[in-house]
Amino acid sequence: MRAKKSYGQHFLINESLARNIAETAIELSEAYPVLEIGPGKGVLTKYLYEENIIFKSVEADLDMIEYLHGKFPGIDIHLIYEDILKLDLNEVFENEFILFGNFPYNISSQILFKMIDYKNKIPVLIGMFQKEVAERIIANPGNKEYGILSVLVQAYYKGKIIFKVKPGSFNPPPKVDSAVIKLERKDKLELDCDESLFKTIVKSTFNQRRKMIRNTLKSLVNDNEVLKDDFFKKRPEQLSIDDFIELTNKIEPYISFR
Repeated sequence: MRAKKSYGQHFLINESLARNIAETAIELSEAYPVLEIGPGKGVLTKYLYEENIIFKSVEADLDMIEYLHGKFPGIDIHLIYEDILKLDLNEVFENEFILFGNFPYNISSQILFKMIDYKNKIPVLIGMFQKEVAERIIANPGNKEYGILSVLVQAYYKGKIIFKVKPGSFNPPPKVDSAVIKLERKDKLELDCDESLFKTIVKSTFNQRRKMIRNTLKSLVNDNEVLKDDFFKKRPEQLSIDDFIELTNKIEPYISFR
């Protein structure tokens, strides 16, 4: 069974690493069921299956679904043949669950945005990413990796890298190093601002990250006087999560597209 580029597949073949990754989810399985994304050939899935925990595995590749059926008798009840980006996660488990897996690298950022959309259902994420993406997710203000993913994820989750993974642990080996991150949801699920506007501001400012936020936000406000404050001379990578919340509240009364 060969990996398909169209699905961003890189099969994990390092068994000791696979067990260690799976254990991080299994340790939490008494409190939460597990939703695995992209089981592929089942290198992580088999540990969930053997431990007889409550889990579901979502796979968009029918060939992989058929392969798993042949490898693990009785696994049918755990498999969902669906594109994770189209799946209504409220229909998978009634209560909270862990988001887990060796994520397809070509949709890893979209999986994170989906996690944020369902943050009320997902207290923990444990996932494999390209190392540079993992570093971007947990980057701090002032770091060159700090950007849209950093702010939007860290607004609701705190994270850390728990495993670093070399290309040789996969077949086929990716061209980059990888890393497994663990994200744990913060206690507070809502921001002290208009969250939709918050996301718009974060994306708008980082899409022009070399500019002062004053210049980026001109097109969003109907009164440029508000932008004369020294606060708006900063660039987006200088702003913390709390700064972006403050920024959102400062300009909300002056938004032109409402």
